[in-house]
Amino acid sequence: MKLLSIAVPCFNSQDYMEHCISTLLSGGEDVEILIVNDGSKDATAEIANRLQSEHPGIIRAIHQENAGHGGAVATGILNATGLYFKVVDSDDWVDETALLKILALLREFSEMERPVDLLVSNYIYDKPSENKQRVIRYRDALPRNRVLSWNDVGKLKPWETILMHAIIYRTEMLRASGLKLPKHTFYVDNLYATVPLASVASLYYLDVDLYHYFIGREGQSVQTETMIRRIDQQILVNHMALEQVDVEHIANAHQQETLLHYHEVLTAVTDIMLTLGGTKEHDEKRRALWDWIKTARPWEYKKLRHSFFGRLTHVPSRGAKAAAYRIANRIFSFN
Repeated sequence: MKLLSIAVPCFNSQDYMEHCISTLLSGGEDVEILIVNDGSKDATAEIANRLQSEHPGIIRAIHQENAGHGGAVATGILNATGLYFKVVDSDDWVDETALLKILALLREFSEMERPVDLLVSNYIYDKPSENKQRVIRYRDALPRNRVLSWNDVGKLKPWETILMHAIIYRTEMLRASGLKLPKHTFYVDNLYATVPLASVASLYYLDVDLYHYFIGREGQSVQTETMIRRIDQQILVNHMALEQVDVEHIANAHQQETLLHYHEVLTAVTDIMLTLGGTKEHDEKRRALWDWIKTARPWEYKKLRHSFFGRLTHVPSRGAKAAAYRIANRIFSFN
């Protein structure tokens, strides 16, 4: 069995996918790289096939009709044979030295009677156009270099949200978590990062800077204008996140707080983008979102409404909205 399956969703990725995959190949025979060609119209399929022929036993090219990012990630999960699973988007890349440290630790996990469910590592917001980098670490909230239970997990700062880039799940735990990813939808990484957390019993924080999250590509899904244009997809993901995990009934208080923290940030981002949309339709959708949460998840509504972000986004002043946007931008780097 491979130690780690890495899914690389690709849609018209011919210009950058080889750089991504070249960094993953440093894992050698311990990794399985699943290139999921999601109905690309450029040379992505040909590149994937060539890379598969050049690296048999390591790279698999999987071709499908376009199903969007969620559909591509779901295909990766379905086809994975590794003990652990990670998603690396085709315009991102990994640090090769960090990857080798990750694999050495996964080998230790593989020899345990009950392998760890979740490995967390650092990720880097990489903005080459401005020669900027920002590393997201979890040193204050997560003790290092030992297997943790949720009782060991401290309080995450708003910008320390455990995004998809930081996550490696045990594959069978991920499959059993009940995660549902919609097709033809962006922002499903929010579902991937939260829903399986409700099934995680053990975790480990390795303080290495593994994942480089590229910021600045034209039309990137997290750019402000793009998020406003695709706001219905963001709203759908927000709904599904709260539907798939009933935070009120999470038994462990630390696990509950971590999931509630993520829902708070996710809902704040949706709220801010609807506010920035600026039209009557956006205002109606914003009210409808909060009304739905109040009806569907009344316990969580009270928590979210009176949280830091909830109070900030409901203050009717431009200054408060601007502050909320700056904090959310620090977390998700819209621009």
